[in-house]
Amino acid sequence: MATPDELWMEEALREAARAQASGEVPIGAVVVRDDKIIGRGWNRPAFECDPTAHAEIMALREAGREIGNYRLNECELFVTLEPCAMCAGAITHARIRRLIYAADDPRAGAVKSAMEVLNHPAMNHRVEVTNGVLAGRAMEMLQAFFREKRK
Repeated sequence: MATPDELWMEEALREAARAQASGEVPIGAVVVRDDKIIGRGWNRPAFECDPTAHAEIMALREAGREIGNYRLNECELFVTLEPCAMCAGAITHARIRRLIYAADDPRAGAVKSAMEVLNHPAMNHRVEVTNGVLAGRAMEMLQAFFREKRK
């Protein structure tokens, strides 16, 4: 039986599939509060002509609008790939309670892989982090996307 984290990550993977279908790198995110999705996002910087249109940013924006506050203290963010430095900063500023991500990003991950922006000692907010949830599925989707791009 799937855990709650796996069920929410399935939703993030659905968002990643939307990105992939539009030709974007397949990364998806959902913000959950009180067992309800209040924000969804899929990676779309090329589609939007916006370098900040990462899945996490799009989901955080929608969640903030949904609750009428940029502080998302009681929220969890599920994302299919370890957040980059920009997204890690946004997660901190939003005061996300918990981050759950699928696959590590050794090239640009800013939680633990390439650098540690999230939960940096100089920051005044700490985020609980769980990684590896459905990591194989997320990596499979990313690898298939890049294999196709190289053809």
